[in-house]
Amino acid sequence: MITFDPASLTERAAALEQEMGAPGFWDDQQRAASVSAEQSRLTKRLDRYARLTREYEDARDLLAMDAEMEDEIAESIVPLGKELERLQEDALFNGEYDAGDAIVTIHAGTGGTDAQDWAEMMLRMYLRWIDRRGFSSEMIEASPGEEAGIKSATMAVKGENVYGIFKAERGVHRLVRLSPFDSAHRRHTSFAEVIVSPLLPDSVPVEIDEEEIRIDTYRASGAGGQHVNKTDSAVRITHLPSGIVVQCQNERSQSSNKQTAMRMLRSRLVELEEEKREAEIARERGAAQSIGFGSQIRSYVLQPYQMVKDHRTEFEMGNTQGVLDGDLDGFVRAFLLAKAAGKVV
Repeated sequence: MITFDPASLTERAAALEQEMGAPGFWDDQQRAASVSAEQSRLTKRLDRYARLTREYEDARDLLAMDAEMEDEIAESIVPLGKELERLQEDALFNGEYDAGDAIVTIHAGTGGTDAQDWAEMMLRMYLRWIDRRGFSSEMIEASPGEEAGIKSATMAVKGENVYGIFKAERGVHRLVRLSPFDSAHRRHTSFAEVIVSPLLPDSVPVEIDEEEIRIDTYRASGAGGQHVNKTDSAVRITHLPSGIVVQCQNERSQSSNKQTAMRMLRSRLVELEEEKREAEIARERGAAQSIGFGSQIRSYVLQPYQMVKDHRTEFEMGNTQGVLDGDLDGFVRAFLLAKAAGKVV
């Protein structure tokens, strides 16, 4: 099992700092940026570890002086345990883009209005989770459903290890509930897909042949002021060889939306290569591949019983409302540990 190893991290941080001090370090800007970012991440992790150690030792010393404060001290160190879990979680990220930001897209799948409502519920769930984790998000595109919910939504999520963390959510999510849109109030099953791509810096080269893309403009929908509702400022780009479609409507300028959409396409193409690589690893290991629209990674059952279960790890929670309110850390941690152990891809 992979664990947090302060000694090896200290050694690695020192080596990176020595490299940063070498003559000509900044001649290769891309390499220099990568090394600097890694050194900064490691330093922050080590600083967090030192602070957690100090706070734990202070609590231990206080307990030794006054045993009657045991309950109060035990309550005070609960947050330390959660922070330590996050620190251990950091050791599970070893992918090329895991430490960076991500573009997250939610698509309503099979299920009509129920599926579009489910997609909006998922968007709310993720926004609450993002807030819990201390990340930030920016909505890039949201297409409302005809009656309720959303057909799709895309957001940029930023923070430490965002891509590595959100990869645990890639795939199809299944909801079973009594439909609020069915006059007979029957049980319905709805699906929504989550696509996660690394938010690439401009320095990462991704070749895109202009003859292989189709660019369409359309009138932006939803809130955004009179301007976006009167001009064809929204941009949709289709990558013909792969069938990948990206769109952006959050900027007033069509050129800005096109620039953002092209950045999204670059990220999606990199993610496509990542998925191909993971599929090959899965075949070599004989592991079940759970990426793709054909199989759900997680089921959210609200009727006839209450349960959220991840089919890759068997991790489950009975507090469905808590999960829908953004309590996803248990599912993500179970996936990351299983992935590190080679049980899932």
